[in-house]
Amino acid sequence: MKKILLVLWRIWFYTLAALPVVVLFFPLAVMLFLPNGYRYVFFVARNIWAPFVLFGMGFWVKKTNSFPEEGKSFMMIANHTSYIDVMVMLRLRKTPFVFVGKKELVKIPLFGYLFKRAAIMVDRSSSKSRFEVYGRAQKVIAKGYSMCIFPEKEYIDETIVLNPFKQGAFKLAIEHQLPILPMVFLDCKRKFPWYTTYGYPGALRVQALPVIPTEGLTEAAILTLQETAHALIKQELLADPKARTTEAIALWKKTLK
Repeated sequence: MKKILLVLWRIWFYTLAALPVVVLFFPLAVMLFLPNGYRYVFFVARNIWAPFVLFGMGFWVKKTNSFPEEGKSFMMIANHTSYIDVMVMLRLRKTPFVFVGKKELVKIPLFGYLFKRAAIMVDRSSSKSRFEVYGRAQKVIAKGYSMCIFPEKEYIDETIVLNPFKQGAFKLAIEHQLPILPMVFLDCKRKFPWYTTYGYPGALRVQALPVIPTEGLTEAAILTLQETAHALIKQELLADPKARTTEAIALWKKTLK
């Protein structure tokens, strides 16, 4: 019975995520053709779509400490442990930011059309696509927006606390002299994992870590930035007094037996 409820809960998530996209598709598509239309799309995503999905699923975002002041541009990164991460991220900052995401999301009907025009897509198998990201990133930053990347490799592995990071976020941060804002999603892996094995509603805690400056750094510092950010986030996941990440890993390993 519990398994059936978890599957139905996941289906409810997809329904909640799709409904605003379908209802608001045409206004959002028009907004994206306006000179500064992304600001309006971001407002809708942050203040309508994200809370609609989160509250509908029984979740609410809880900041565990103070975050940097609004109005500044950052390279925002976090551990990626759940389908709900995007909605959580949208609720954390009022200053518009643009996601850098994989091109496969374009295949999702309606959402893919909007995503293609609102986000910066990258085909990781294409060096040309990776290079084009830098040009689009420059336009985003020139408008005063931040950027957001979930830098983990193979993030759907439920047995790992924090997968190794890719270099893209850190290379972009140095290229455009964006300070890095690392964040830790403490509950998503336990409460809404990639698979329908377990999960439950409740608060989704997010902790902001100290901003990592990139001013004056060159590409020689990419590996150091990458390792530093990874170590900081992993340390906080393991130090969580509620131990949600380690609890989730133990539950997942139990299902593999």
